[in-house]
Amino acid sequence: MHVNYMTEDGFNKLQAEINYLETVRRPEISAQIADARDKGDLSENAEYDAAKEAQGIMEAKLAQLKNQLANARLINESQVSTDSVQILNKVKIMNAVTKAVMSYTLVSDSEADLKAGKISVNTPIAQGLMGRKVGDKVDIKVPSGVMSFEILDISI
Repeated sequence: MHVNYMTEDGFNKLQAEINYLETVRRPEISAQIADARDKGDLSENAEYDAAKEAQGIMEAKLAQLKNQLANARLINESQVSTDSVQILNKVKIMNAVTKAVMSYTLVSDSEADLKAGKISVNTPIAQGLMGRKVGDKVDIKVPSGVMSFEILDISI
């Protein structure tokens, strides 16, 4: 079993998406299947095939989301420490070679959004930062090689 740590906000978004799929998308797709079925011969009915495929994709996504929810563990944000890097911390790091400074918030897989500066705790960079402290210099193996960073700040 893979435990999926998430914030209350992430948990609520996941529940809302499951609710939408069950109460809106599922009935819409069922109606599309019924409409296509009413049009006659199913052996050459592309509309029916497309609706059935959409149903399969939606049901697979729904099952995946329900699995994430079943394995969810809410993180109490008030108990998150900044002594060392952990999930929900915002970490300011500097690339030792380019001197570029970046800030990332470490979140669960389901809440990751690179454009918003949120990276999954399961990414190589986040894994390399976990447990480290301000001032630590860390070499992290990434797909393109090894990158060196210095941790400048840890906040919430």
